[in-house]
Amino acid sequence: MSLTTPSPTPRRRALVIGASRGLGLVLAEELARRGWEVVATARRNADALIALAEASGGRLTVESLEMTSPEELAALRERLSGRALDLLFVNAAIDRGDLPITEVGTEMFTEVMITNALSPLRAVEALRDLVPPGGTVAVMSSDQGSVSRNTEEGYELYKASKAALNQLMRSHATRCADDGRTKLLIDPGHNRTELGGPDALLAPEESIPAVVDVLEAQAGAPGLQFLDLHGETVPW
Repeated sequence: MSLTTPSPTPRRRALVIGASRGLGLVLAEELARRGWEVVATARRNADALIALAEASGGRLTVESLEMTSPEELAALRERLSGRALDLLFVNAAIDRGDLPITEVGTEMFTEVMITNALSPLRAVEALRDLVPPGGTVAVMSSDQGSVSRNTEEGYELYKASKAALNQLMRSHATRCADDGRTKLLIDPGHNRTELGGPDALLAPEESIPAVVDVLEAQAGAPGLQFLDLHGETVPW
C-alpha cells in the first residue's frame, strides 16, 4: 500500500479504534492519504495495518488494543494523554451467523452484545475527553440497527446489537448534549468484508472515501446524527 503526499495544510488528528482489516483498515488509510495524523488500533493480525504505517511517512501509527478490556482502554487513554483529537472513530463488530433468536445461546448473545454495543460505548466514554469541543466522535453502525427498517428476516442477533449500539450512543449524546462535539453513527453500506460477505454491493475502497467525506462535512456540527455514506439520514 502507498499513500500520496499530503497537502501542506495543518494536520488533523484521528484515532481509529479497530483498524486491523476491512472497513477500519481502509478508513485509517484514507484519512492518512488525506493528510490526517492517524493513530489506529488493532488487537491482533495487524500485518496489513503495520505495513500501511510503514508506508505512511509518519502519518499513521499503530497501537495495540483489545477494546473489550476496560484495562486496555484505560492504558491507551494514558498513552495518548496530552493529544487533542479532531476525530475519534470507533469501528468494531462481529457476527455469529444467521440464526433466529430462539437458537442463540446465552454465551453467543453476551459475546455479540459486549463487542458490538457495550465496548464501543466504553471506548467513547474512555477516550472522548481527548476530543475538544468542535471535534467529532463517530461510531460505525449499520442500517440493520434501524428498528423501522427491520422488515426482512435474518440476522436477528446482529440487528439487535446494532440497535442497542444506536440506543446507547443516543443516551450518551443526551447526557453529553452540551459538550460541543459532533456525534455520528455511520452506516457505511453493505461492503465486501469478512463481516459483509463476498456478495455485498460495495468494496470498502468505494464506500470509505464517501464516509470520510461525510465526516469532514459534518465537522463542527454539534449533536447526534445517524447518517449513511452519502450523508443522508438513516431512520431510527
